[in-house]
Amino acid sequence: MSLGCVRSVAISGVEGVMVEIEAFIGQGLPGVQLVGLADASLKESKDRVRAAITNSGKKWPDGRITLSLSPATLPKSGSNYDVALALAVLAAKDLVPTHHLEKTVFIGELALDGRIRRVRGVLPAVVAARRAGFTHVVVPLANVAEAALVSGIDVGGAGHLSDVLGWLAGERVLDTVGDEAGAVVSAPVPDLADVVGQEEARYALEIAAAGAHHLFMTGPPGIGKTMLARRLPGILPPLTELESLEVTAIHSIAGTLPAGRPLVTEPPFIAPHHSASSTALVGGGTGMARPGAASRAHRGVLFLDECAELGVKALESLRTPLEDGETRVMRRDGVAVMPARFQLILSANPCPCAPANDVDCVCSAQVRRRYLGKLSGPLMDRVDIRVRMDPPGNAALMNPSGESSADVRARVSVAREAARERWGARGWQTNSEVPGSALRQQFRLPAAVTRPVELFLRDGRVTARGADRALRLAWTLTDLRGGVSPTEDEVAQALLFRDRGYA
Repeated sequence: MSLGCVRSVAISGVEGVMVEIEAFIGQGLPGVQLVGLADASLKESKDRVRAAITNSGKKWPDGRITLSLSPATLPKSGSNYDVALALAVLAAKDLVPTHHLEKTVFIGELALDGRIRRVRGVLPAVVAARRAGFTHVVVPLANVAEAALVSGIDVGGAGHLSDVLGWLAGERVLDTVGDEAGAVVSAPVPDLADVVGQEEARYALEIAAAGAHHLFMTGPPGIGKTMLARRLPGILPPLTELESLEVTAIHSIAGTLPAGRPLVTEPPFIAPHHSASSTALVGGGTGMARPGAASRAHRGVLFLDECAELGVKALESLRTPLEDGETRVMRRDGVAVMPARFQLILSANPCPCAPANDVDCVCSAQVRRRYLGKLSGPLMDRVDIRVRMDPPGNAALMNPSGESSADVRARVSVAREAARERWGARGWQTNSEVPGSALRQQFRLPAAVTRPVELFLRDGRVTARGADRALRLAWTLTDLRGGVSPTEDEVAQALLFRDRGYA
């Protein structure tokens, strides 16, 4: 036999695409030709595969070898095809049994001595293999716990190419994981009780958590804006099973899965530096598009500290993800779509000099307006809650009495469950996901309740989008109260949270 066929998986965005790898050994001068839109890192695999096969006790075939990766129109990158390429070459030379190859997918990078190294994107790759009807998948031993999160397919972990060859020959069983390996220990999260004073900001944070609303905090440096933001994950409910797999798949592709914790069970907290570019926020890069900070914060929190220092282009790139819950990275060969339904938390000083006491500010009115002017109207219109933080009094600092994260999380969980029961049949999990059309039609409130919204619209103090977001916020206030429907007072309170100046 001079033709071998093995399957692997390519990653496009956050989805896996099945790839058929064919090896043909023909006549001619010895050499290897790799076809199928392979990038530079994949073309380098020819030398790794040859050395790994030789160091695994097999002879590299003589003749001209053609390696084809199909579909040929799909761009392919990375090193996770190495094991499949090696087996395709050996199968073409009849050096390995082929009865397992038709129902198995192989993923992994080869070292020169034949060791199989960890790769990114194993979870979505295994999901794609199961969806395509394959019964077995072989992954690096370091990725086996991650791959085992997918049910309905047999997972085997291999540490060396010779282990895979032995399994194909029926001489050994590949390693897997036991129940004890599935225990997940969550990383510690700072407690909300550490924040003294700032009752209004704490309440705003609780509302934001209950409805997955976006929040903007202003105040002098050292007042607690960052402390509050970093404690938001501690009051959010844990991820559901489906959400955990979504988030884990994204972090698997990004290569940011925590060591020893293959499954992400708590909402992620992503805080990029204020010098981050638009590509770093929404994703992209050369070759295969990588998830940006917005996608890595999916089902969690994206915190932009000192947001007034970010570039205008980077800030404006978040407008579409905030509205649609996904990022779309344009490429020559197509569009990479990645989920990005996150809570945006912004914080900023009121001006460049940012004194502890506002009366000591030396900035002119024009400088103050320009400083926060990077936050455009369309961007701020998507932020539901705006709060200004003032320095706490001496009594608050000396006698802290704030609630713990556990107490607040209990109320947030009850509110989220109420929203899930109300919207779940329509596919929405939180109040922030509900379209404005549904709020105005299926869940239309009485005219007496929405009177504050009509007044704000008439005076031009809120846009149509802002009116819809105020109604969503009113529903969250109702859920925290334990009510059935928003009242006029809750609608008015929701509008006041949006109406506060941030300059």
